[in-house]
Amino acid sequence: MQPILAKNGSETPEPVKAQVTGSIPSWLQGSLLRNGPGLFSVGSTEYNHWFDGLSLIHSFTFSNGEVTYRSKFLKSETYKRNVQADRIVVSEFGTMIYPDPCKNIFSRAFTHLCNVIPDFTDNNLINIIRYGQDYYASSEVNYMNQIDPATLETVGRINYRNHIALNLATAHPHYDHEGNTYNMGTAIMGFGRPKYVIFKVPADASDNKHKKPALSKVQQVCSVPFRSTLFPSYFHSFGMTENYIVFVEQPFKLDIIKLATAYFRGVNWGSCLKFDKDDITLFHIINRKTGKAASTRFYSDAMVVFHHINAYEADDHVVFDLISYKDSNLYEMFYLQNLKQDTSSFIQSNNSISPPVCQRFVLPLNIHKESPRGSNLVTLTDTTAQAVMQEDGSVYCRPDTLFEGLELPGINYNFNAKNYRYIYGSRMEWSPHPNKIAKIDIVTRTHLEWQQENCYPSEPVFVASPGAVEEDDGVILSSIISPDPNLSSFMLVLNAKTFKEIARASIPASVHMDLHGHFIPAAV
Repeated sequence: MQPILAKNGSETPEPVKAQVTGSIPSWLQGSLLRNGPGLFSVGSTEYNHWFDGLSLIHSFTFSNGEVTYRSKFLKSETYKRNVQADRIVVSEFGTMIYPDPCKNIFSRAFTHLCNVIPDFTDNNLINIIRYGQDYYASSEVNYMNQIDPATLETVGRINYRNHIALNLATAHPHYDHEGNTYNMGTAIMGFGRPKYVIFKVPADASDNKHKKPALSKVQQVCSVPFRSTLFPSYFHSFGMTENYIVFVEQPFKLDIIKLATAYFRGVNWGSCLKFDKDDITLFHIINRKTGKAASTRFYSDAMVVFHHINAYEADDHVVFDLISYKDSNLYEMFYLQNLKQDTSSFIQSNNSISPPVCQRFVLPLNIHKESPRGSNLVTLTDTTAQAVMQEDGSVYCRPDTLFEGLELPGINYNFNAKNYRYIYGSRMEWSPHPNKIAKIDIVTRTHLEWQQENCYPSEPVFVASPGAVEEDDGVILSSIISPDPNLSSFMLVLNAKTFKEIARASIPASVHMDLHGHFIPAAV
């Protein structure tokens, strides 16, 4: 199965009609846009890592029971430069590129000089995100590329740094019920003291009349100083409740000195990330209205976190759920030389990788300084998570394990920042790419699964039925690929309650494995 991940994808620039079997609900109207790496070699040069592949965006449009499909490569500056040169000329996270030795010495020296401070790639391959009414292909660097969600055309590149002092920003923002977007980034170089920055873009920020991007109205909510100036914590996502931002400052860190010298040491940027298993993980709780952080020092054991699931407030506690690992080996698994192994060799060489575990942490907000040392301050009765007062007044947090072996989590986003019951995600057992999707019931600690032999589903996306009251009243969408030449790729539609298939739409075109995406409801 692995080689299909490293296979170059191809564009389907004009919409093609899918063959629907079963019945797609008539209320399901809109487009699911998905992003991920789709081109792993240019000319005779190849990328080293799956997360380096050039972005290929695809959309599944649902209208009156029918589905149309289209896909286009993101026409980033990186893509254009690589294609024009017919070789990879822009460095990516796992692939460092050096000037062509055929170039003259002045050109080579100039290229070396430009790499003293890395100007990151704009190959935005992780997610599709919304600011105001603008949609962007996004990764974790200072560049994004605006796209037209209807045609998938690349509108143009935007640089966070022209609007807010950031070098990096996540591809997993949060949206509140008013449509405002909240996100987090890191200011490392050239912006005063290094810090993590939380910012907000108002729902009405798009100004197409004056051709101003939504980011021109960005507002900084607050900033958090690095625990260690030269070793900022890496973060891929964060949590948000009605009143708070939850930021996990993990001991999976970016080494700034190594980053600045990577080019000259002949190593890739990915090697500048290091996990310190002997360090602690700090939890920051920041009021998103006032920008003030909770004064209590909350911490837990060393862990690596990529995805938050959800967070909410309950009886003066902040509850947040995330997926944690005991080490940082997951990133190593995705080097293309690993993915090209046959299944049994792949399992053998990766069996030491720690599984993803869904964990719940509970942080009490009203802590009295005189609380007895060694006592558990959590008073909620529906969790075994603990928050234990230490001698120095800090609080050590022990998680409640909800489920083991799940990644790419999703929820009914109408329940984001609220007490919720269901998690949808991809089952991770022996491979980096799942062959099952699952629905986890947090209350009963049971789960349902969908699988089909030789089929590899993407991250499941929940879409609620119109006027739905119950949390799981809706459908699950997942695009499925298969190495079986007799089975075309298809969009799977499940009843979210029963997790049973109600329809599938077979795509008469090449479909690639993706990462994340965004469902855009049709305008009513």
